[in-house]
Amino acid sequence: MKGDTAIQAEMEFENRLGALLAEYGFSLRDVINLLDPKANVRQQSPVGQEKTTRKPRELKTYKNPHNGEVVETKGGNHATLKAWKAEHGAEAVESWRQ
Repeated sequence: MKGDTAIQAEMEFENRLGALLAEYGFSLRDVINLLDPKANVRQQSPVGQEKTTRKPRELKTYKNPHNGEVVETKGGNHATLKAWKAEHGAEAVESWRQ
């Protein structure tokens, strides 16, 4: 690794830069701030702007034609809906959607 001229040149540059910074009393952070003043400024969301949220789920209504029972749900994790799907099959239950 020490035989690689590119690495040697980079290490020499780093050593000279460190010596120069020490000579003038600057730190590496000072140099970064001189070259790019906005480098250490964190971007914050504007005040009053709410976080973006995903679209609310659509309300789905299912009516069991065998007993007339109605289920309203926004997700597929409804206990009664799961029981119907286990008993009658998922395709049949989806056909009951209104």
